[in-house]
Amino acid sequence: MDYNTSELCDLFADSVDVVDPIFASYGGRYSFGGEITTIKCYEDRGLIDRVLAQSGEGKVLLIDGGGSTRRALIDSASLQLAIDNDWEGIVCYGSVREVDTLVDMDIGLLAVSTIPVNAESESTGDVDIPVNFGGVTFLPEDHLYADSTGVILSPEPLDID
Repeated sequence: MDYNTSELCDLFADSVDVVDPIFASYGGRYSFGGEITTIKCYEDRGLIDRVLAQSGEGKVLLIDGGGSTRRALIDSASLQLAIDNDWEGIVCYGSVREVDTLVDMDIGLLAVSTIPVNAESESTGDVDIPVNFGGVTFLPEDHLYADSTGVILSPEPLDID
């Protein structure tokens, strides 16, 4: 489904939070949304791949990578894993790599930056905990909506039908 975050902000101004404009789009889908699953990790992608291997139908993976620009948390293999398991998209407060390949993949991907260096895979970090960045606190099971204009967050799914 395509979302228009500008219209959603107009319709639901009192019930959504707007994430600071810190992301660039690297995936092939510019609009995506769903219930979030959170991961907090720093320069370690092990938990990310483990979660992406699970069913992601109707879900968005939200990664708090501490905003690191030193190691990439997502690459084409991770994104293919997300596609294979029906994730709607990924928002990564961190870096990605292999961007020339990522842009051709049919999934939403927002990140802070790019770098060719891969992150470790020690699986350190936490899953489904509250995280805070971009001026917003993200809680597991909140609902995220993204498009080329921005990212918004709602504690409940927005009635947009």
